[in-house]
Amino acid sequence: MLILTYLAHALGCALLVNAIPHCVNGLSGQAFQSPFASPPGVGESSPVVNVLWGASNVLVGTVLLCKIGDFTAGVNLDTALCAIVALATAVVLANHFSKVRHQA
Repeated sequence: MLILTYLAHALGCALLVNAIPHCVNGLSGQAFQSPFASPPGVGESSPVVNVLWGASNVLVGTVLLCKIGDFTAGVNLDTALCAIVALATAVVLANHFSKVRHQA
């Protein structure tokens, strides 16, 4: 598999993980950080903006994961890469959001 395919799959997994907090907070009616807030990534956007941002992350992440190359879930390098990227993304996001949300 080409390196660009692995990169596309890794980015797709990161986007899918990033969609989770935006969709969850948006669907529960809570404002949450987004790149459209002021300042970006620190200020809070409305629940609707977060649902739309989360949905766009799901759409682009799914396209990158499923439409570029041949992603096959199972015991293989592609799945291992995606699992590692998903976990790393989750840890980075948890660290970022815990700092931002406790600044007050």
